[in-house]
Amino acid sequence: MNEKINVAIVGVGNCASSLYQGLTYYAGYTAGHERGGVIKNNIGGYSVSNIEMVAAFDVDIRKVGKCFREAMNADPNCTPTYEPNVPDGPIVQMGTVLDGIPPHMYECPQETSFRAANLQPVDVAKVLIDRKVDILINYLPVGSQLATEYYTGECLKANVSLLNCIPVFIASNPKWEQKFVDAGIPLIGDDMKSQFGASILSQMLQELAFARGLNVKAHIQRNVGGNTDFLNMEDQSRLRYKKVSKENVIKSQHMIRGIDPKDSFLHAGPSEYISYYGDNKVANFRLEMEGFLGAPIILDAQLSVIDSPNSGGVVMDAIRYLQVAREMGIVGALRGPSAFTQKTPPQQLMFSETLYECNALSERELTRFTKRQLQTYNVIELYSECPAGNTEVN
Repeated sequence: MNEKINVAIVGVGNCASSLYQGLTYYAGYTAGHERGGVIKNNIGGYSVSNIEMVAAFDVDIRKVGKCFREAMNADPNCTPTYEPNVPDGPIVQMGTVLDGIPPHMYECPQETSFRAANLQPVDVAKVLIDRKVDILINYLPVGSQLATEYYTGECLKANVSLLNCIPVFIASNPKWEQKFVDAGIPLIGDDMKSQFGASILSQMLQELAFARGLNVKAHIQRNVGGNTDFLNMEDQSRLRYKKVSKENVIKSQHMIRGIDPKDSFLHAGPSEYISYYGDNKVANFRLEMEGFLGAPIILDAQLSVIDSPNSGGVVMDAIRYLQVAREMGIVGALRGPSAFTQKTPPQQLMFSETLYECNALSERELTRFTKRQLQTYNVIELYSECPAGNTEVN
């Protein structure tokens, strides 16, 4: 077990700001004296205080060359400050400008949109190696297909795990996952699922309906917000995979039970950018169901959250799950932790199954955790080193 988990971030936006604030807010708290808001205080022996930000990449002229503390407070970021006393952190370095900035943002006010710097990009793989980075967090804007694939390749060059928090499909793509298997490193993805957000609430409502014997005729989820994520998705071409990813959460609960998703009307996705909301996201849900005797049951609900900190606790857990998996020799996309923390994992699971597997990894119970990994094509290298009596997986 290492003293620190060295983390790098690509995309110093609102989510990165909230995560970095959390590293200070939750540091130094011991057993019995923790602050609320973190899902797990201890994962495999690691607390939040073991996570250290050692590198960051961006392309915005207001962020590159600044220390992380200054960059995370620069426009167009708009998430609230909950922990003002953060350290300076690493200098944000220039990444490669690929498809991270949609063209329509150049027609929007500078204070709410991205502006690329005209600087020479750094050698990302070299930085990852020199800083001894364990995990790279992908916080690029939705729709950054080329940029995500570029940084994924840099991770593979540098033997760094990827935590893919956006709906560009890497962990859930067998070809990309095989590259991580071949490199002997784990990854988690794709598209981060907030701590108590629209996707996890949709999933749990759906699970509850099926568990109580209801027929779900329609499940509609609509979201509005005012941060750069919503502005970015005004470009409908960038929205495509976000909609797919959000609807995967709902469809998966049908498919797990052998129900054809086409038998219900299922819709989820961002619907509108309203600058007034800032980092506040408002989600509306409508479930139309049939109960006993076919009697109708309708649920209409609304959820309002500050979007970016709602992701921080989940990402803090995912970082530690990845580090424990690295130390245990587990490779490829982590099934349970991906299904717990992401909208489009390589394998959709019920919530209770994700808890079981996350707890097993947190407790470093190798054979208990890796049963599902072995049912896929992943390679688990550590079995030959397990103590006698712990090597059999049924």
